[in-house]
Amino acid sequence: MKTNWGAAFQIAAVYVGTVVGAGFATGREIVEFFSRFGIVGLIGVFMAGYILTYLGAKLMRIAAAIGAQSYEEMNVHLFGKFFGRIINIMMLFMLLGVCAVMLSGAGAVFEEQLGLTKSLGIFVTIALSLAVMVVGLKGVFAVNTFVVPMMILFSLILFFLSVKLPGFIEQVVFIPYAEDGWKAVIGPFSYTALNLSLAQAVLVPVAAEMKDDNTVKWGGILGGIALTLILLSSHLTLIMLPGFETFEIPMAVVMKQLAAGLYWIFVLIVYGEIFTSVIGNIFGLERQIQKYVKLPSMLVVSFLFLICYFISLIDYGTLLSILYPVFGYISLIFIVLLWMKPINVNK
Repeated sequence: MKTNWGAAFQIAAVYVGTVVGAGFATGREIVEFFSRFGIVGLIGVFMAGYILTYLGAKLMRIAAAIGAQSYEEMNVHLFGKFFGRIINIMMLFMLLGVCAVMLSGAGAVFEEQLGLTKSLGIFVTIALSLAVMVVGLKGVFAVNTFVVPMMILFSLILFFLSVKLPGFIEQVVFIPYAEDGWKAVIGPFSYTALNLSLAQAVLVPVAAEMKDDNTVKWGGILGGIALTLILLSSHLTLIMLPGFETFEIPMAVVMKQLAAGLYWIFVLIVYGEIFTSVIGNIFGLERQIQKYVKLPSMLVVSFLFLICYFISLIDYGTLLSILYPVFGYISLIFIVLLWMKPINVNK
């Protein structure tokens, strides 16, 4: 079976764009799950990379094989009808929570990096998202295929600049004290569980639309490798920033220190990544709600944004550090079942 490499790269871009949201692009998520644990966190990065590559591809292959049109159908396939419905209700709240984190992250970019108000950042993001939602899935593809390669490039630039800093090796092997050190062990699993269970909202309909197993498989593998690269380079960059835990957007602070000339472009790319995740989450939620309530698409999307807006008013760093770990633990059962489930591809 021939692989459509153009389509595979598009799937990979959507996969990366969906996962690399506010927490990932700003560096806050990487700090929370990996960087604050030093070399133990680095081991966690490699484990997370493997899980994202293997299970990301598997998730999409199963979705394509069963022709799942939404994450609801995927969860019913994994958990059975009764538990699938319970998981879907939880997913609805998780997606809303994560979307609120994304909006809060967009507000943090405007506030911390541009010196503007947080509310303005949130309103601009909502307005742009509504414009892209009119275009539909093609709009999600278009934004991701531009933003994702740029994010990878900038992550690698920062990594190469960080390697040259004095004391780099010492920082890589350093094991800092952490009261909640046990989280370093469970971190790679809760982190990937969170990202994969939430990425379903976009990845399931995308894979089902593509149908071809080989193309979907390679899209997942390429996306997983790209995510591992960004995760690894971001971790090795962040550990060189003194007091990285105190910043809302540590990656932008690093860029300002190491490559000031590229700073504004990087802020734009970080914002672009947050933006693609907002679109992805709202797109998945809207598809889900339309199964139960037949209302105009824009009305559903506007209502979802209204809920997310009120949650996003909470401080971004606080919101992420509370919601993400909790959602990660809830999602652990999802990746265990995904790991166990066979892929029945119709030849």
